[in-house]
This record gives sequence, structure tokens and C-alpha cells, in this order.
Amino acid sequence: MKHNFGAGPGILPQYALEEASKGVLNFNGSGLSILEISHRSADFEAVLKKAIDLVKELLHVPDGYSILFLQGGASMQFGMVPFNLLEEGHTASYLDTGVWSSKALKEAKIFGNVEVVASGKAVNYTTIPTDYTVSPNADYFHITSNNTIYGTQLSAFPKSPVPLVADMSSDIFSRVFNIEDFGLIYAGAQKNMGPAGATLVIVKDEILGKVNRKIPSMLNYQALIEGGSMYNTPPVFAIYVCMLTLEWLKNLGGVPEIEIRNKDKADLLYKEIDRNPLFKGTANAADRSKMNVCFVMEDPTMESAFLALAKNKGLVGLKGHRSVGGFRASIYNALPISSVEILVETMQEFEKSHD
Repeated sequence: MKHNFGAGPGILPQYALEEASKGVLNFNGSGLSILEISHRSADFEAVLKKAIDLVKELLHVPDGYSILFLQGGASMQFGMVPFNLLEEGHTASYLDTGVWSSKALKEAKIFGNVEVVASGKAVNYTTIPTDYTVSPNADYFHITSNNTIYGTQLSAFPKSPVPLVADMSSDIFSRVFNIEDFGLIYAGAQKNMGPAGATLVIVKDEILGKVNRKIPSMLNYQALIEGGSMYNTPPVFAIYVCMLTLEWLKNLGGVPEIEIRNKDKADLLYKEIDRNPLFKGTANAADRSKMNVCFVMEDPTMESAFLALAKNKGLVGLKGHRSVGGFRASIYNALPISSVEILVETMQEFEKSHD
């Protein structure tokens, strides 16, 4: 058995995999594969509607917000957000907490001024800054809720005097939050929601249409909303698997239930990292992520031996990001606590063999 700690594309629920495999061969008894049906067919329109309805239900999205399933990943949103929200000559505020937030603010500079309200770069992004002020004159304030490379996460979301924009690619649907605190949320699907190829956008309608520039239709939120996520051919299969994953989450008890499970998994693993003399965490304790647990060995020369043991135990995807090294255990929604228990047991076994 394999225990998938990969950072993304990440683990999917067994339910979603089994149902998707059936759909690949014969979708809804149609005799056609989900991979070959028309995106304008009644069958797929029902899939898209159900996926959107599940997003609304699981996150309690009120009227006045639009939900889109797009392509291009979160990286496309780095440019689409300022293209649609940042007026030329105006300023957007960004909180710099890692690689992806720094890439997002770099793209925003193409369209207007960027104020970095605070940055964790000086401490290698191991801590999320809290001492900052957002100007009420900014067009929006952008945050990254969870930082996959450095293993940090905002434990609470800031109150903002301007529309709050969040990249939630790696912790969407993992914990309860108030959607009405946000002007726009975007998330690549491939970490906690589905396979690569689909990107979720939830946007408050009233913040759109305020910039004067001309925006190409494929990059214009308003045009995409009017097109019902089908301005062009959408990522049919990716949306289908997202729908199945959200269906699984609903049947499990929704976001409140998965938040409890995610906390239990994180607590178990961090407890062992803090106890085991061979390992140490890299993120500031108050900012530790419940999605991506980053840690290293006290003696770096032992890392390859531990990875070899982990591989022998069926633990995959533990090697840290190439820019930071060490280990990274991504414990997304679909990962069962039993996999974390195996990882903890492996760490303890490694410790005993190196007494």
C-alpha cells in the first residue's frame, strides 16, 4: 500500500477515483466516456451545476458571488486578479509569505503599483508577518493562505479595509472560514479539490467592472461569468473529478468535519517531530501549516537513509521542495490519519535504529 504525501497533484479520495474510472469507460450509462462527451451536453451541464452547487453549500457562499471553474492554474490568477481589479496608476497591497505570493505580486506590478505590506523573506519565510497596515486606498489586499514550500499557514484571516483576495490553492475546503470576508478567492484544484487542470474562482460581483482598461474575454471575469464557465471548452474531466471530491467531502460531514480530521493529523505529526531528537520542524510554531508539514533532520547526512526507509514503508512524496530541502509531508483532506500514523511509526523506527 502506498501512502501519498505528495504536495500536488496530491492524493484524491478513493471514492472519487473509483467513480471517475467508471465515468471514463461509460459515463451515466450513456455508452460514452466522460472524456468524449460534449461540454454542451445535458450530462456535463448537470456535472458543472452540481460542482458549483456543492461549492456554494460547503462554503456557504451567499448571493452576490459568482463561482467559476477555469483553466490556467493559480498562476494564471496571479495576472488575472490585477488585470481585473487593479486600475492603472492605483496601488494593490500584498502580503509576501512565500514563493507563490512573491510570484503573484511580481505579476501585479505589470498592471499598477504594488505595496508589499510585510514580508517573511528575511527569515526564509518561516514566519508569517502580523505587524502591518493595509491602506484603505488600495484597490485590494492579496494574501496566500497556505504556503506549501515553507509549511506555513495563516491561522486566522486578516480584516481588510479593501477587498481581500486570497490564493487558497493548498487549503481550500480544509477549514471553516467566512466567505463574506473575501472579495475574491482562487484555488488550483490539484492539491485539495481535484486533479490538475481546473481552477476555482469565487468572486464578489460588486468588485468587478471598476477598471478602465480593455480586458481580453478569456481573462475577463465578467465575460467568463456571463459564459457560465463555458466561454470556451472547459476542463470537463477535471471538473467532474472536482465534483466527485466535493461530493465525498459533503458525505463525510463537510468542512467542519474535515477540519477536525486535519487538526488531528497535524497534531499527531508535529508532536512526533517535536519529540523525536532526530527531527526538527522548520516553520515558526504559531504559523505551522496543517496541510504541508515541513521538517528536517538534525543531521542532514541521515536524510537519504530516512527516505530509503520511508520508501520501503510505502511512504511517497516526502522529499522537501528543491529550494528548501529536508522533508515535506502534505496531509491534504483525502489523506487518512492511518497514513500519518505509519509515518510517525517510521520516524520512531528510524530513531531506534540510530540510538
